[in-house]
Amino acid sequence: MSIVVMKFGGTSVATPDLIKAAARKVARLQKNHDVVVVVSAMGHTTDQLFKMGHQITPNPKARELDMLLTAGERISVALLSIALDQMKLQSISFTGSQVGIITDTKHTDARIIEIRGDRVRNALNDGKIPVICGFQGVSGEKEITTLGRGGSDTTALALTAVLNAEKCIIYTDVDGVYTEDPNRFPGVQKIDKISYDEMLELSSRGAQVLHPRASGIAARHRVPVEIRNSFNNRKGTLITKLEGLEHPQPKAITHGDDLYLITLIQVLRRPRYLSQIVNELTDGGVHLKFFFHGVSEAKRFDLSFITPLVEKDIVKQILKKMITRLEINRIREAIDIVSISVIGHGIGSDSKVLNDTFNALAKAKAHVEAITTSELSLNIFLRKKYRDQAIKSLLNKFNLCKK
Repeated sequence: MSIVVMKFGGTSVATPDLIKAAARKVARLQKNHDVVVVVSAMGHTTDQLFKMGHQITPNPKARELDMLLTAGERISVALLSIALDQMKLQSISFTGSQVGIITDTKHTDARIIEIRGDRVRNALNDGKIPVICGFQGVSGEKEITTLGRGGSDTTALALTAVLNAEKCIIYTDVDGVYTEDPNRFPGVQKIDKISYDEMLELSSRGAQVLHPRASGIAARHRVPVEIRNSFNNRKGTLITKLEGLEHPQPKAITHGDDLYLITLIQVLRRPRYLSQIVNELTDGGVHLKFFFHGVSEAKRFDLSFITPLVEKDIVKQILKKMITRLEINRIREAIDIVSISVIGHGIGSDSKVLNDTFNALAKAKAHVEAITTSELSLNIFLRKKYRDQAIKSLLNKFNLCKK
């Protein structure tokens, strides 16, 4: 039989009753497939463990945090395996290290190097259901590691690829992928089918339904993914390859909050000036979302960067060291920047989509700080006060919500 990987998020296994409900879903699918299950920690367990660690000390060692946080998934897999056994279904629970999820050595944000998976295959051959801890692995130095936030999605998609499974079903607390956040924008529509590349772009730009690293694995390995709601039996969203020739059309909109805009005023034009600043910022751990400058033929010009707001202090600290050396006149900053991304194949070079976007923004009276385009997206940076009205105007313009 073909293999299907089922992944249950924290909200789907938050209580013993929900764990029993998850077990029933596994039992139904197991009648026609070999099933591999990946489970997150129950409810908000990871957050609670993280908080406890920081109640002991503001700066716990990353290694010990990984040891602490991985306890949550071990509880979930054991309870789900017990629930399956109670239903007379043979199962066996595994930690990430037990199934050979080998990572690099970066604690709290490790990357998967390989998955050996011999114990998973042996369990399937023995007629058992492997129930595996998401979010965790083991480094080549035999240290327990975690994959960062959303790491259980990454575990599930990586296993799907390695096991050559038919598909991966992600069970969560929403009905699928929407044209925007349904909790923030009532009337948005559920998307029945979305391409791998569109989903990767959507995840990378702020959508929370699937982690960007998991989307990346699905895109690279062309792994079919279905996003479904644990709490009902409605059809979800299928992430699959793009079919047919499509006229460029926005598929969804997402947004990201808490961005930081910093502008260097009247920067002196010199060779390699921009590369010096960019290199020092990135070497210091800053994640540049976007940067742009004024007319470069002028003797002086303004140079602006957009970064995550949490990196504001790091950015200012690095630039402070450079002000005198690079003869920067002064610095202007804004801490209320957000991004809005319109996602869809071919839209970045389509004149009609561009015109419609600018018309929708004008209708919303939204002042735009910057825009970037790509084959898959239009990314708009603006002040937070314009965000909701701009999104509503764009949703209406592209028929992505109910009138």
